[in-house]
Amino acid sequence: MKVCIYGWKYKKEHESYISTLFKKLDDIGANYFLYEDYAAQLDKKFSTFSSYESLKDIAPDFMITVGGDGTILNAATIIRDLGIPIMGINLGRLGFLANTEKNKIEIAIDAWINNQYVYEERSMLEVESSIPIFGKTNFALNDFTISKRDTSSMIKIHSYINDEFLNSYWADGLIVATPTGSTGYSLSCGGPIIFPLSGNFAITPVAPHNLNVRPIVIPDNSVIKFNIEGRAEQFLCTLDSRYETITADHVLTVQKSKITTKLILLKDVEFMKTIREKLSWGFDTRNQ
Repeated sequence: MKVCIYGWKYKKEHESYISTLFKKLDDIGANYFLYEDYAAQLDKKFSTFSSYESLKDIAPDFMITVGGDGTILNAATIIRDLGIPIMGINLGRLGFLANTEKNKIEIAIDAWINNQYVYEERSMLEVESSIPIFGKTNFALNDFTISKRDTSSMIKIHSYINDEFLNSYWADGLIVATPTGSTGYSLSCGGPIIFPLSGNFAITPVAPHNLNVRPIVIPDNSVIKFNIEGRAEQFLCTLDSRYETITADHVLTVQKSKITTKLILLKDVEFMKTIREKLSWGFDTRNQ
């Protein structure tokens, strides 16, 4: 069995969990490789990988991410179209994506060995631009955003769905979120929570000038097109944690990507249970 381990920043408080992970992989005779930058933060020497190309050469059975949801987003940019499933161990805070808790590391790996797990294939979006941006990583698991950059003034975002005019948003920005990303930035801006396999995108304005403008949900087979106006000469465009500077000359097209991200979930991990626990739904804390 070959396993790749992706982490971003090693913290001393993670030591016991990382040691447990290594010991478990050693016990089952796994051949494992660490992300090069993460391995450099540890005292021991490891076999490593550093890029899409090296990951392709290794061809692991699956990847383990150690961190939070952002770690999985970063890992997806390396995996790209390789279809390598991800087991996310949550060493962060909320953990909607990295939903294997740190005290269940051994249980999760045993579940993999014994085929006691489920795959969940998460849809992604991609952006094309009249002036190329983002290179070979022009996709996102969570969301695409447009926002103001150099001024406090609002921007105007002209939006079209399947070449039909939708709206001109006067706002600080706009978010297009996948179902996975619906529990991220979009949710904090008042967007809806979408079940992971729903086949939709959410379009959520950021601080819209008109109060009657609300988030909307559209089918993910839609093609969404944007162009921007504003007092500033430059604006900001993001895909997950990656960003590019754009201008009014950019015409941006967002649609469902052909690639997906595969998540490995324990059989007792369900989306409704996750949102209840992470968002404290149904808990009365008034007298606690």
